[in-house]
Amino acid sequence: MKKQNVCLTALKYVFLSILAFISIFPFVWMIISATNTAADVGQGKLTPGGELLTNLKNLFTSELGFGQALLNSAVIAVITTVLALLISSIAGYGFEIFRSKARDRVFSILLLSMMVPFCALMIPLYRMFSSIGQSGFTAFGLNSMFSVIVPLVSTAFLIFFFRQNTKSFPRDILEAARIDGLNELQIFFRMYVPVMKTTYAAGAIITFMNSWNNYLWPLVALQSPEKRTVPLVLSAMGSSYTPDYGMIMAGIVIATLPTGIIFFVMQKQFVAGMIGSVK
Repeated sequence: MKKQNVCLTALKYVFLSILAFISIFPFVWMIISATNTAADVGQGKLTPGGELLTNLKNLFTSELGFGQALLNSAVIAVITTVLALLISSIAGYGFEIFRSKARDRVFSILLLSMMVPFCALMIPLYRMFSSIGQSGFTAFGLNSMFSVIVPLVSTAFLIFFFRQNTKSFPRDILEAARIDGLNELQIFFRMYVPVMKTTYAAGAIITFMNSWNNYLWPLVALQSPEKRTVPLVLSAMGSSYTPDYGMIMAGIVIATLPTGIIFFVMQKQFVAGMIGSVK
C-alpha cells in the first residue's frame, strides 16, 4: 500500500510538473525571444541572446510611439479602474442594502445585458460618441480617452460582483452607524469601503487588466496615431511587411509587466475578494 501511495504521489507530481511547464513555457520563450534578433526568433532559438538593449532601443525609438502608447494605456486603465470601482460598488451596495419591489426586476435586466456580445454594441457606441463629438464636445467624442473609458466604467459583471460580496457585509455595522447619526454616504465611505477592501482589490485587478488589454473598441474609437494604446501599437508592429520579432517580444514583455506586478502584489486580496471574504 505504501508503495502504491508513493507511486501515485510521484505520478501526480510528474503530471503537475508537465502542466506547469506547458503553462510557463510561452512566458519563458517570450522573455528569451526579447533578447534575440528577429532571425533567431524565426528559427526558434531557445537560448538567451545579447540583443535586449538593441530591441529596447528600437522599440522606444520607432515611429509607432510605444512610449506614448504606454502612457495612454496607463492613464486610461487607472481612470477606468477608479471610476468603475466607485460607480459599480455604489450600485452593488444599493442593490443589496436598499429593498424595493422593482429591485430584483431591474437587476435581472442588468444581468441580461451580460449576454449581449460587445460586437453588437460597437455600432451604437460609435454613433453615440460620434454625435457627441459633432455637437461640439470633441473632448468627449470619438478619438478621445473618454470614449474608451466610459464603456468600461460600469459593467454588469462588476455590479453583480459587488452585490454578491455585499451579502457578507455585517448588517450590525449598518445599524450601529445609523444609530450614531451617519448618513448613507458616510456609511458607505467610512464603513463599507474599508471593510470590503478585498473585494475592491479583486475588482481593481479585473478592471485594470480588462482596460489595459482592451483592443477591439480602442481600435475603432481611437483614430489618431498619438492616442493609440499598447495593444494597438503591438498589433501594428506585427502587421508590417518585415516584423522585428525581437522588438515585438520586448514590447510584449513590457506590456505584460504592469498587470503581472499588480496581480502578484495583490494576489492574496484577489483570492479573498473572489471567495467573498470580508475583513
